Amino acid sequence: MQGLTGTIKFDNQGFRTNFLLEVIELSKEGLQKIGTWNSTEGINFTRTYGEAYTQIVESLMNKTFVVCTLLSSPYIMRKDSSEKLVGNDQFEGYSVDLINEISKILGFNYTLKLVPDGRYGSLNRQTNEWDGMVRELLDQKADLVLADLTITYDREQAVDFTMPFMNLGISILYRKPIKQPPNLFSFLSPLSLDVWIYMATAYIGVSLLLFILARFTPYEWQNPHPCNPDPEQLENQFSLVNCLWFAIGSLMQQGCDFLPKAVSTRMVAGMWWFFTLIMISSYTANLAAFLTVERMDSPIESAEDLAKQTKIKYGALKGGSTVAFFRDSNISTYQRMWSFMEATRPSVFTDSNSEGVERVIKGKGNYAFLMESTSIEYVVERNCDLTQVGGLLDSKGYGIAMPPNSPYRTALSGAVLKLQEEGRLHILKTRWWKEKRGGGSCRDDTSKSSSAANELGLANVGGVFVVLMGGMGFACVIAVCEFIWKSRKVAVEERVNKLPFSYKDHNLVKDN
Repeated sequence: MQGLTGTIKFDNQGFRTNFLLEVIELSKEGLQKIGTWNSTEGINFTRTYGEAYTQIVESLMNKTFVVCTLLSSPYIMRKDSSEKLVGNDQFEGYSVDLINEISKILGFNYTLKLVPDGRYGSLNRQTNEWDGMVRELLDQKADLVLADLTITYDREQAVDFTMPFMNLGISILYRKPIKQPPNLFSFLSPLSLDVWIYMATAYIGVSLLLFILARFTPYEWQNPHPCNPDPEQLENQFSLVNCLWFAIGSLMQQGCDFLPKAVSTRMVAGMWWFFTLIMISSYTANLAAFLTVERMDSPIESAEDLAKQTKIKYGALKGGSTVAFFRDSNISTYQRMWSFMEATRPSVFTDSNSEGVERVIKGKGNYAFLMESTSIEYVVERNCDLTQVGGLLDSKGYGIAMPPNSPYRTALSGAVLKLQEEGRLHILKTRWWKEKRGGGSCRDDTSKSSSAANELGLANVGGVFVVLMGGMGFACVIAVCEFIWKSRKVAVEERVNKLPFSYKDHNLVKDN
C-alpha cells in the first residue's frame, strides 16, 4: 500500500521491508538532507565531500576549544611578569603561537589548560588505561592536545592526530667533549709510532748498506794525492760516520758536500732520495691538520658506544615515547640499552626533560640523556657545555591530538599544512629556538673558536723548541768532551816530549 513515507510492505514475520529513509543533519541553517537509506541498498550520501568540509569549517567559527597542554620549554612556558596573569595570557611559547595561527585561519577560540598529572600520556599494560593528556581527551575534559606529544602507534589507536607540525627523532644529550691540551711533541703526530720506528730503521739500514757497497765497489776508492800517479794507498770518503751524515742530510733535504760515484751507490742514494721525498711530502701535508685542528676527547660518539660500556649511565623521560621506543625495539643494540636502563639503580629515568638536562650537567660526563632532537637543539642553543652526540635513532613527529573520530581532524591538518607551505612553522621555530629566551648564545663561541683554530700557539709547536735546545745542549756537551779528550791527548804528548832524556838515550848512557 502507499503511505506518507512511500510504499509500505511487510514480510511474513511482520517486519517492514523495502522502505526508504532520509538522512538529515542539524546545522546553523536548520535541518538539511544529506542522504538516503533503504533496507536493500543501505545508506547513500548525497552531500559531496567539499560540502561536508565546508560545513565542518563553518561549525568551527566562534567555537571555543579546551586545549590541554603541559609546561615544556620552548613549547609552553609561563611568561616572566611582575603582575599576576590568568588564562591564556600567562603562557607563551611555540605551541601558543601555533594554536594562535591555526585559530586565525579557522576562526575558533581556545582556552589553554595544564594537564593535572603533568604526564604526556602512556598506556598502562596491566589496567589498559591511559594517563596524562591522552586521558584528558578520552574523558572528554579537553577538545585538543597541543604539546611536544609524539605520534605513536598506541596513541594513534586511542586518539586521532593531525599531520605532524614538526619532524624529529631520538638522539643523545651529553656534555661537550673536553678539549685536549696541545701535546708538546704534537709535531710527531702526523706519523704514527710504527712509521717513525720504520723510518729510523730504514735510515740506519740505508746508511749501513751504503757503507758496505762503498767499501765493496772499486769506483769509490780515490787517490788522496792527485799529483802522485802511483799512491801507496787509496781513501774512501764513505766512512760509517759520513754515510750516516749523507743519509740524514738527504732526509732533511739539505744534502752534503760529497756524493756517490759508483752506479751501485748512486742507485742506493737515488732510492733513498725518492723515499725521503714521499715521506717528507706526506708529513708536511698532514702536519697542518694536526697543528691547527683542536682535538676533542669524547668517550662516546653514538648509541653503539653507549651500549658497549657501563661507566656512563643513560636514561630517558619516564612514560614517554622514548622509553616506549627502547622497550618495544627489536634491534639488539637498543634491547641491550633498555635492559641496562631498567636494571640500573638508582633509576636513570626522570620525571621531566629539565630534570634529565640537570642530571647531564651535574653528572660531569657520567650521565647521558636520551630525548627528542628538537628538545636537544633547544637546550644546546642555551647551554654551551652540552651537545648532541650521534645522529637520530628513529624518525617521528609531533601532532595535535583530538578525540577519536573527531570531525575537525581534516580542517586542523589543512591549517597546519598551510602554515608549513607559507613558512610560518619555520619562522616560529627560529623565533623560539634561536632568538627568544637566550637563544643563540652559543653560536658566538663557536664562531670565535673556529676563527682562532688557525692560529698556532707556543703549546702547539713548543716541542720543536725543546728539540732545538736539547740538540744544542747535547752538542755543547760533546764539544766539552772533545776538548777534554784532545787536551788530555796533547798533554800526554807534550809531557813525553819535555822529558830530560828518552828511554832510548837512557839505555845508551848505561851501555857506555
